[in-house]
Amino acid sequence: MPEGLEGDKRGYLLEDFRLFRLKDTSTKTLEYHYHEFDKLILLLGGKVTYMVEGVTYFLQPWDLLLVPRNQIHRALIDTGEPYERMVLWLGREWMDRRSDPDEPLSACFDLACRRGFHLLRTDGERRPFYLRRFQELEEALRSREYGSGRMADACCQQLLIDVNRDSLRDKTAEREKDAYRSDPKIEEILHYIAGNLDGPLTVDALAERFFLSRYYLMHRFKEVTGYTVHQYISQKRLLLAGELLREGTPVMRAAVLAGFGDYSAFLRAFRATFHASPRDFQPRR
Repeated sequence: MPEGLEGDKRGYLLEDFRLFRLKDTSTKTLEYHYHEFDKLILLLGGKVTYMVEGVTYFLQPWDLLLVPRNQIHRALIDTGEPYERMVLWLGREWMDRRSDPDEPLSACFDLACRRGFHLLRTDGERRPFYLRRFQELEEALRSREYGSGRMADACCQQLLIDVNRDSLRDKTAEREKDAYRSDPKIEEILHYIAGNLDGPLTVDALAERFFLSRYYLMHRFKEVTGYTVHQYISQKRLLLAGELLREGTPVMRAAVLAGFGDYSAFLRAFRATFHASPRDFQPRR
C-alpha cells in the first residue's frame, strides 16, 4: 500500500480514475479525512468499521461502500484477519464527461449524500458480481494491448452503471440494523449545517434549535464526527467555496456564498487548508 494513501487529510487524483488492490495485516486507526474525488471501496476480506459523516458502518465481505467527494470519513481496521479491498478513485470531471444529460454516472454518490447512507449490500447471487467488474477494470488497466486505455474507460463506466442501478433499486443495507450505527440527532444537525452553510451557524444557535445543552452538543458532535462543531462547519464552508471557485464563481462571491463574513479570515483559512490561493482553483481562461 502506498504510504499515506488512505490516511492523508486530503487525497489528490491526477488521472480520470485510479484503482488499487490493497491488503493490510496491522492495526490501523486512520484520522478523519476527505478527498476531492469520489471513492468506491469493495471489501474482499477482513473486519473494518467505516465512519462516514457521522454514520458508522460495519462492513462484510462483498459490501460496497460509496464515499462521495468532500465527505469526512475514516476507517478502523481489526487485525483479526487481513483487511483486503479494492479501492477506486473517480474524478468528477471524468464522470461528467462520460454521462448522458439525464443519467449522470455520479448519481449514486449524490444519492448517498442525500440519503445520508453509503453502504450497498448485495444478495448471494450478486456478491461476486462486483468483484468481476473490478477485476475486468484491473486487467484492462494492466494490459498493454491495443485499445486497453479505451477498454479500461469502458469497464469503469460499466461498473458505475451497475452501482447506479443498485443504488436506484435501493440495494442498501439500511434495513439491516446490525450493518450500521447512527445518532439521529447528530444526523439531523449535519443535514441542517449542509443546507445552511451560507448563514450564521454557531454552537449556541444549533443547541437552541435542536433542544440540546451546549455542552452535550459539543461533546457528542466531536464523539460522532471526529470534529468540533466549529472545525466541521469551517471545513465544510471551505470545501463549498472550493467547488464554487472551480465553477467560475468570483472569489469574494464564493466566500460570501460559503458563509464567510470576514474575507481576510477566509483567505487565511483557504490557504492553510488547500496550500493554494482561491484564484488557483478558478478555471483558466
